[in-house]
Amino acid sequence: MAALVIGVLGGGAAVADVALLNVSYDPTRELYQQYNAAFAKHWKEKTGETVTVQQSHGGGGKQARAVIDGLNADVVTLALAYDVDQLYQKAKLIPEDWQSKFPNNSAPYTSTMVFVVRKGNPKGIKDWDDLVKDGVANVQPNPKSSGGARWNYLAAWAFAQKKFGANEAAIKDFVAKIYKNAAVLDTGARGSTTTFVERDIGDVLVTWENEAFLVLKEFGADKFEIVVPSLSILAEPPVAVVDDVVRKHGTAEVAKAYLDYLYSKEGQEIAAKNFYRPRDPEIAAKYAKQFPKLELVTIEAFGGWNKAQKTHFLDGGVFDQIFGGK
Repeated sequence: MAALVIGVLGGGAAVADVALLNVSYDPTRELYQQYNAAFAKHWKEKTGETVTVQQSHGGGGKQARAVIDGLNADVVTLALAYDVDQLYQKAKLIPEDWQSKFPNNSAPYTSTMVFVVRKGNPKGIKDWDDLVKDGVANVQPNPKSSGGARWNYLAAWAFAQKKFGANEAAIKDFVAKIYKNAAVLDTGARGSTTTFVERDIGDVLVTWENEAFLVLKEFGADKFEIVVPSLSILAEPPVAVVDDVVRKHGTAEVAKAYLDYLYSKEGQEIAAKNFYRPRDPEIAAKYAKQFPKLELVTIEAFGGWNKAQKTHFLDGGVFDQIFGGK
């Protein structure tokens, strides 16, 4: 899927004083459309400067590669830390300690992975166990191109690990069955939503919690239901200023302020309204009823993102081993 670049800020015929490009993953379009307008207003009031923020969206892994290959992102807001790490590892576009530049390891909001089913839940899907049953077709993105898909995979793996303990063969078999039941593996999460909702393919969509809420909001709670599994994973989408680019553009100050403002009360409120779990305790308490409580494992259970990526998602890793047999 080609990266989509959208101008999102109005302002009539006014010429922007400053322009930023935010390269993000698939389901954050609506979040950043609202946030960009709020930040532009804040920046105008603070500095008198007009800022225009453009957005680029696609599968998280694919977006990271685009920045490495020359897409001039002033900031990245990606799905997982491994993809941001690649900007340092592959091209030295950011410092090695990029996660220390903003609070909460530079992850201003969190999410998790849940299911969306058709109204009435005709296949009776309640948990990851149901995704391995014959005749239950799931739709989700491909872990090779999508950050969200890697969170999906690891959540399923964690469930299987709890079910089968140290029996790794049984865990692999369980996760392999889920992918053998995949009707479609799209390149990104938004593509999977389109496949499930608009193309009417599959019995269950495995996706971000925020994307699941958006499906109900946009397409109707009379057509779809959210199913929360007993266990999932704490997804922590990180943000970073792309130092190499902002130096060339002269946008370092506004780029940092743009990401800082995500942690403000207004930024956190916008995140919550777009169904991302806010970090700010006061805003989190205000929206607590919106987010179901469930057992969440963290990426540390997999030894961190570098180890998880090497073990499961690099060429020849466990995903290739189990999916190659489909």
